[in-house]
Amino acid sequence: MAGTVVVGAGMGAMAAAARLAVAGRRVTVYERTDTHGGAVRRLERDGFGFDTGPGLLHLPAVWRDLFVKTGREPLEACVELAEVEPAVEHVLADGTVVRLPGGSRGGTVDALDAALGAGSGERWSALLGRARVAWEATRRPLLEEPLVSAADPGPPARDPYPARRPGLLRRRAPALAAAARAELRDPRLVALLEGCVLSYGLDPRRAPASAAVLPYLEQTFGTWYVAGGMRALADAVHRRCLERGVEFRFGAQVSGIVVEDGRAAGLELADGSRVAADAVVCGADPRPMYGDRVAGADGGPGYAVGRLTVLLALRGGRPEGTAHRTVVHASAPGGPVCTVTVLRPGDPALVPDGAHESAVLSVVVPPHRAGAGRPDGLSGAGARAWDGGPVDWTAPGAAERAADEALAAVDAAGLGLGGRLLWREVRTPADTERETGAPGGAVPAPALAGAGGAFLRAANLTRTAGLYRAGGSAHPGGGLAHAGMSGALVAGLVVEGDDWRGSR
Repeated sequence: MAGTVVVGAGMGAMAAAARLAVAGRRVTVYERTDTHGGAVRRLERDGFGFDTGPGLLHLPAVWRDLFVKTGREPLEACVELAEVEPAVEHVLADGTVVRLPGGSRGGTVDALDAALGAGSGERWSALLGRARVAWEATRRPLLEEPLVSAADPGPPARDPYPARRPGLLRRRAPALAAAARAELRDPRLVALLEGCVLSYGLDPRRAPASAAVLPYLEQTFGTWYVAGGMRALADAVHRRCLERGVEFRFGAQVSGIVVEDGRAAGLELADGSRVAADAVVCGADPRPMYGDRVAGADGGPGYAVGRLTVLLALRGGRPEGTAHRTVVHASAPGGPVCTVTVLRPGDPALVPDGAHESAVLSVVVPPHRAGAGRPDGLSGAGARAWDGGPVDWTAPGAAERAADEALAAVDAAGLGLGGRLLWREVRTPADTERETGAPGGAVPAPALAGAGGAFLRAANLTRTAGLYRAGGSAHPGGGLAHAGMSGALVAGLVVEGDDWRGSR
């Protein structure tokens, strides 16, 4: 047998590779860069360390399952995993501070009542109760079953978010923002909900009401951190692949898929050589590779947003009681355009000593395209992320100006990071594009039900037999948990056949 080849060494691709190897396949991974992990990278300088991709983990059960199914050592024997508490601190535009616990409905109700007034917690809980209905209706088709045709998305095309009262959703299911305003009735509560959805790269004015499953999942299953940073998880998955016999070819640029008699038969590399295969798993963004051979390759609205991250090396230790994650809701009329997420892990592995602190600011921004024009300030960039188009993040001063505004917004909220700054590094979608190959440095969001299937990602099965898709740009979408599930789904299709629909 020629074996199975995997394009890319991102998290979803490695999850597929490890499972395929355990199933007896001979697996070789071809990665254009010199390392594994895709966007899950780490920057080190002067004794400081930073996650340059995702910094937190939701639904760790996905990765626990991978480690159970591929070896004797469980996930916790390979990485140190801890639940973040509080799960998040919100600093609203009016200065109100709300700290929400993880995995506790009662604790969340109490926290909201204390911060926003009696009854706030129950309204929030009622909305997430309806989100639970949507989650139970979509958990299997959106997370545990492969998507085999983007042209025929099936039940997830319908929004299962239930009506608050008869007639509310009778004619047309509302977007999340409209449902939140109608049900929460307090702009501060609405901001909390929208801030969560924004952090996934989704515009709440357009995302279906079923997007409420995202804060529901965080509240129900908690938010988790891997000691040493999320790169430690990527390293552990890579080691598991090696232990199961997966071979890696780094610095190997794949230029195309070899198709013979209508079936994927291998890869063509940039040096002109060819690699034979009996199955091909593409874990990279499909468009540079085989574009129109995959229906829905663009992945629906909300796909093409990027992230600006500002890595801060700070003098002075992390103050006691500092939240790991703080969301700053900056004032920005006209839409949800300026929410800054601040990660302050307090991990001794990420600082030279106890007299220093590392922090990462993250903002949703438009993707990159050379020559597209520079962003008009941070708020303007945020607006273009939803209503405009890409910008040129390599334009002189563009990245630094946006970073200045993000840091100013954080300091205006009372975090006081600017006065402690030793140095910073600014990373834009242009950097993401260079490192991962994703066009424009776009960061895909999780797949959602509703909107006629517009928020589904590209199908795991392609129009070419023997060619499969895994990773964040494929079903079930972006985020560490969803990427990990894509690997599990594709491995099931390859091993069990294209009619496999998940373990029952």
